[in-house]
Amino acid sequence: MVDDFADSKKAASEPEKPMNVAAQVIAAIVVVGGLAGLVWALDLDSKASADRGPATCTSTHDSKPSKPVSGARLCTALNRPDLPVLLGTPDEYAETADGNESTITSADGTKFTTPEADVDLKTYSLRLSASDDDLGVADMAGLLGTRAETKTVLGHPAVVYSDRTIALSFNLGGGKTKADSGPGGIARNLLVARDVKDGGGYFEVSVWRQDFATPDDAALFCVAEKVLPTVPGWTAG
Repeated sequence: MVDDFADSKKAASEPEKPMNVAAQVIAAIVVVGGLAGLVWALDLDSKASADRGPATCTSTHDSKPSKPVSGARLCTALNRPDLPVLLGTPDEYAETADGNESTITSADGTKFTTPEADVDLKTYSLRLSASDDDLGVADMAGLLGTRAETKTVLGHPAVVYSDRTIALSFNLGGGKTKADSGPGGIARNLLVARDVKDGGGYFEVSVWRQDFATPDDAALFCVAEKVLPTVPGWTAG
């Protein structure tokens, strides 16, 4: 079963501007094929980020993880010191990083908890999520249809596919908030089976760019190959 939900919190401060000039906050929403839900990327002020330094993982949710693979652990795995190098942007660093558990309720009332982590840099945003249901990568490839490209990552079955982001512009001026939407860029998503036999469950790495350009697949695979073996639940093969 595939559902579209997510729960994340982002905040950014805007400098003071004349009252007749509306403050604009730009965000990108990624609809990750109904798998990872809605991914938010917020372009924070670069000077404020420089003053703060590289971000460390924070947990923005009070829910306690009930499984070994928690959002906090995924964030620790994803927010590597060498992440900018893996992405091909060595002069950058993580501006925000957090992990959480999103709870999804199906039509029959069954609840599913999906741990996930988000890391934002100046150029790239990434999300790492984990699924431990009975569906394998081959099953997901069937659901994705022609969008899915069959791959292999560290000997594990994998598929890569694309989704288009939706750009939102929030007008915070005049005491009222108004949101406008428009087409964004491309998100590249990589599903990788937890074990070489594809016995059920998978990890998903998603990457998209803040400038809406198409992400580099080489960077996506490089991140996956370094990050996934450090995540609880990964079975080497």
